[in-house]
Amino acid sequence: MAVKSRRDESAVATRQALLRTARRLFADHGYGDTGTEEIVRRARVTRGALYHHFRDKRDLFVAVLGEEQKKLADRAGQAASAEPDPWRAVVAASNAFLDACLDPIVQQIVLIDAPAVLGLEQWRERDQAYLASMKELISAAIARGLIEDQPIDPLAYIIFGALHEAAMLIARASDKPAARQSVSGVIARLFDGLRGQPKSG
Repeated sequence: MAVKSRRDESAVATRQALLRTARRLFADHGYGDTGTEEIVRRARVTRGALYHHFRDKRDLFVAVLGEEQKKLADRAGQAASAEPDPWRAVVAASNAFLDACLDPIVQQIVLIDAPAVLGLEQWRERDQAYLASMKELISAAIARGLIEDQPIDPLAYIIFGALHEAAMLIARASDKPAARQSVSGVIARLFDGLRGQPKSG
């Protein structure tokens, strides 16, 4: 049992080393300019160890991407949970996501490389959990009379699409903080327009 435990711990440590190293290299050089030789050398593991844990470089990238998306989801969730009502939670989560897009790692891995490596269809499929959470918040906001009663699916997709385009604008801008600042006012007006007139009383 002790031998197996040490083996398991070693396997976990190896996987984490590969993920940490790949994350940094993907962020610094992009997916296309990062080779598996450099990953295993920097992680100080063998090529066999890499292929024991991951099918190929793409599989490793998907694992790194999953970790980054979880961090984004956690950040957005924390922002949402701090708000007193579900509509403000939608707005707060959206702004938390856009703030996170100032991180060069998010820019390169999530916004630039992910759609190119996965393809747009698979990239969008990975967002279904986020969309589901947004739909729940919108539904709760309508039920409480905080926003106008309206079709939930189109509203969620419109918000999500606008956020992704805003995120890409930030990621590709030469002055990213300025781009984030310019997006703020537009996003605020967009949410005001989408909200409509809530029920009185």
